[in-house]
Amino acid sequence: MKTLTIIPSRMSATRLPGKPLLKINGLSIISHVFKKAEQADIGEVFVATEDQEIVDDVTKNGGNAILTSKNHKTGTDRIYEAFQIINSKDVDIILNLQGDEPAINIKDIIGLNKKMISTQSKMGTLAAEIKNFKDLKNSNIVKVITKKDLKEDQFSLAETFTRNTKNVDNIYHHIGIYCYSSETLKKFVKLNQSKNEIENRLEQLRALDNNIEINVALANSSPIGVDTEEDYLALKKIMEYKD
Repeated sequence: MKTLTIIPSRMSATRLPGKPLLKINGLSIISHVFKKAEQADIGEVFVATEDQEIVDDVTKNGGNAILTSKNHKTGTDRIYEAFQIINSKDVDIILNLQGDEPAINIKDIIGLNKKMISTQSKMGTLAAEIKNFKDLKNSNIVKVITKKDLKEDQFSLAETFTRNTKNVDNIYHHIGIYCYSSETLKKFVKLNQSKNEIENRLEQLRALDNNIEINVALANSSPIGVDTEEDYLALKKIMEYKD
């Protein structure tokens, strides 16, 4: 089966405008993510963006980038436009990788793709164990509740996704990577945003509200996403110290 990885990215993030081009070890965050996706070696990789500066940066660093419309409500809509532009007829799986997680574990990308292929799942994502109970009350950390306890080799179904919960059973830190079968992606972008999705600001709820099952695999680690300047400085320190 053939996989295509598309990374949505834009300059106008509300909490940290311009974050895709912030540098770590002299390389932009978006180009770090692109290179991680390439190292996973599961198929072609493209960045999908509405900003010419991002296209220029990714291209300069040896990557593929596609300029998309500025009118998309979600990253998934942006990915679908890029998928149509690329127009690769024999793609079976589209992997949506977040553009603000330069420390993503390559093994997790590979593992999710393998599970999608072996189970022929319609839609899959990743989650990590919650180590700090404070995270349960932190609405910036998205949680997934699964139908069964996640084990390393399992691909359990998601019950729901939430920002706030009192539930402590089968609850994990959701990592925003998605894999779609090409048919599921086509179906998903045609659906209207659901009430649940809008209220919780979680587009994956649109899938569940429309009876699209989402399988969840356990990740090796929970990557630090860059949402604020504090996140950026903390991750920069970690990544530059490692190197």
